[in-house]
Amino acid sequence: MAETEGQNNQVRVAFRIGYLGSSFYGSQFQPHHRTVEGEIRQACVRAGLFSDTRKGRLAFSGRTDRGVHARCQVIAFSTPYPDRARRALPGQLPPDIWVDAFCEVPESYSPRRDVISRTYRFYFHEMPSDLALMKKASELYLGKHDYSCFARVEPGKDPIRSVTEITVHTEGNCCWIEVTAPSYLWHMVRSMAEALTRVSEGLLSLKELEVMLTGRCSNKMKPAPPDGLILWEITDVLPWRPVAPLKRTFRLHADAAAEHQLMARVHRLLSPSVDDGSLQAAEE
Repeated sequence: MAETEGQNNQVRVAFRIGYLGSSFYGSQFQPHHRTVEGEIRQACVRAGLFSDTRKGRLAFSGRTDRGVHARCQVIAFSTPYPDRARRALPGQLPPDIWVDAFCEVPESYSPRRDVISRTYRFYFHEMPSDLALMKKASELYLGKHDYSCFARVEPGKDPIRSVTEITVHTEGNCCWIEVTAPSYLWHMVRSMAEALTRVSEGLLSLKELEVMLTGRCSNKMKPAPPDGLILWEITDVLPWRPVAPLKRTFRLHADAAAEHQLMARVHRLLSPSVDDGSLQAAEE
């Protein structure tokens, strides 16, 4: 669609983005902290895509907590200038947020409601004590279960969730799980990962894990640390158009780069090779 300066018609646009979560207080906007949403709002305003955030209707396909990374996250907003958005937004973002695809979408499009599924990876800080037992335990998550014991369930939220895929992977001295589901609860994947670690260490039995998946527990499962979690993939049917990467941007969207660079940060297996000081992991 050609852009006409000063036009009043709002066009809904979607971007596929990624980010390093180390220096963000999560994805959701907070007025006194650096967040992914806050940086994108400011980038849109600088580029003249919208001045009123309410009219912009910026939305994300999912929320990530402080310290959680994203290899693939989908955002959408409305603007009178879709061509300018495609050209200008990548250059207005800080180096720890990047764009790799763009498309125009219907005005009713919601990245939270309209995606098909979301895939997360969780990288464990240490190799499991019993990998075979961990793999066996992971199979218990498949299908529909009550995740009340594995999440912070907000008022009005249904604790029932359906996991369509879960696999345990190893490479060298690194281990991770990959989980796919249509939707998740707050802290759900990190708590699932923590439970698998406890099963591997003999601190939680398979039977106890089965019971917890019915929603019955005296204590909720504690979530694993956030820095091991990556929003890895979003499945949808949008007609994405690639966006050329910026040379200055530290990008992780290629599989090999994502694995090696994130393992470096999360597990300290390699030394970070980032020149831009703004990408240094925040010290707690």
